[in-house]
Parts: sequence; C-alpha cells; structure tokens
Amino acid sequence: MPIDWEPLRQILENHQTFILTSHVRPDADALGSELGMAAILEAMGKTVNIVNPSASPHNLLFLDPDKRVKKVGADFPSSKMLEADVHIILDTSAWGQLGPVADILKKTKAIKVVIDHHVSSDDLGAIEFKDTKAAAAGELVCRMAEELGYAIPPIAATPLYCAMATDTGWFRFPATSNRTMKAAGHLIEMGAKPHELYETLYENYSHARILLAGKVLSRVKVECDGQIAYTTVSQEDFKQTGANSVDTEDLVNESLKIAGTQAAFIAIEQQGRKNVKISLRSRLGFNVATVAEQFGGGGHQQASGAMLPGPLEKAAQNILNKLSEQLKD
Repeated sequence: MPIDWEPLRQILENHQTFILTSHVRPDADALGSELGMAAILEAMGKTVNIVNPSASPHNLLFLDPDKRVKKVGADFPSSKMLEADVHIILDTSAWGQLGPVADILKKTKAIKVVIDHHVSSDDLGAIEFKDTKAAAAGELVCRMAEELGYAIPPIAATPLYCAMATDTGWFRFPATSNRTMKAAGHLIEMGAKPHELYETLYENYSHARILLAGKVLSRVKVECDGQIAYTTVSQEDFKQTGANSVDTEDLVNESLKIAGTQAAFIAIEQQGRKNVKISLRSRLGFNVATVAEQFGGGGHQQASGAMLPGPLEKAAQNILNKLSEQLKD
C-alpha cells in the first residue's frame, strides 16, 4: 500500500525543532537518510540535530564533512534531546536497534516519527511511514520529498545516493525498483558522482582489511550439500591483521558467490568475547530474516542480522542449525 505522506507534512510544517536518529552502528543508509532529511528540513527553516546511539564508522565520515552527526552522551547531552518538538527515527523501527537512545524515546513527550523499510513488530509509539518493499530509507526520504513537493538541496545528493546504492548492493538487490533508479538519477543530476563514491567506499581498503579478508575467506565452510556457506572472525584475527570490525563489512557477500549456495553468514566475535554479531545473506526465495528474528534480530528477507551470546563457534553452530532446518521445510 502506498504511503500517505500528508500527515508528515503537517508535523514538519507545524513544528520547529527536530532530532533525527537511527540505529546502532549506523551504515550508509542510516547516515545518508539522516543527512538528507536534515538538509530538507533546514531548507524549510527548521532547527535540526542528528544524534545517534553510537559513533559513525570511520569509512563513512566522508558523508559528513561538517561533523553534523553526534553521539548521544559523548557529543550531545541526552537531556537536550528531550527538548525537541519532534524525533524522527530513520532506517529502524526496533527498540533493540536504538541503544541508549531507546530510553530517551521512551521518556520524551515529543512527537515520534518512523521512516523505515524494515520489518519490525515493535511499537515505538510513533507515527509510522514504512514501506518494507522500498530499497532503502534514503529512497523513502526522496519519495517523501517528491510527493510533498519539497526540494532536495544539492548538499543532500551524495548522502542520499550512498544510502540507496549501498543498501541495494549498488543497485543489484531484488528490492531495487524503477522508483529507486529514478530517485538515483535525480540525485546524479544534482551532483552525486557514482564513480567517485564507489571508489571511496570499495576501492579504498587498508592493507589490514585485505589481510583479514584473506584469513577469513580461507576458512569458509560449505554445508547442507553446498547450500549454506559461512565463516567466522575472531578477536585474534583482528589482532593478527591489525584490522577492525568495520573491515568485515560486505565479507559475508563473498561466501554467497559460491555456486549453489542459497544462504551465507558470517559470525564476528565482539570485543570482550561475550557476544557474536551475525550477518546473513541469501538468494531470492530464501528468507534469512526469519532466522535472525529467532535470535532477537531482523532485517530483510535477503539481508538480516542478529547478536548472539558467545562463544563464537557455538553461535555459528546455532545459526547453521536454524538455516539447515529452514532448508528442510
């Protein structure tokens, strides 16, 4: 069902101060949609702050040259968040993804708005503008601007383009639609430079990342008659290569390139070794979101994630077991 954006128009035009926020460990869609929305609101004369539950990853700082995005507590007092008229939550609608911002949102008397493309059953007490078939939150921001007649400032072209390009695997994933491509084309007209952005994101790796990739991919295992591929990353791997958690981004996609695979995952041991981050990917027709949801995670049918308790090998085995069960259904 198409989103009715008119209620959002009333909220945006009748209030002055806004806080934009997103999920922990923000990706390019989270940051891009926030920065794009902020630019639109500021062009309307609104006062906007972007405050996230965790810091932006180093490889995405180029999207925010003016350092607009703050971390709650460290860069922006939590008490000040309560002063805003409206809180807009982008690219998530799950309490578990909001970290310390969740407590603030539960206390605030401000109007809460969600703009998201993920499946979630959580009730944030917000007015929701959701389309789970949309390719990215950035696409929804573009769609909102188009349908309400708001101009997208040129400064928003790069972050919004990155939001859509990264969440669609550079416009390869099934959620990519003609509306996605139309929005991307408009952003290119406004100044987004796809070749430069691709080089910055994917052809600018550190030596440490390449060493980590070699180590991690060398231990890929294939199970269930070749239909499931997975690998693991330990804290020792990070120590030996000098890499960090950001360097694991997109490694899960390499395992899915093996012929015959239906699903792939990577299990990443977190600092302190108590928790294990799981990233799942699949081909069209295999829903990994249902597996992630069993462990308190979620996402999309072909791209989901969850956080499990350690140890590393046990967490990986738990995911493998659930994927195997799903193959049999």
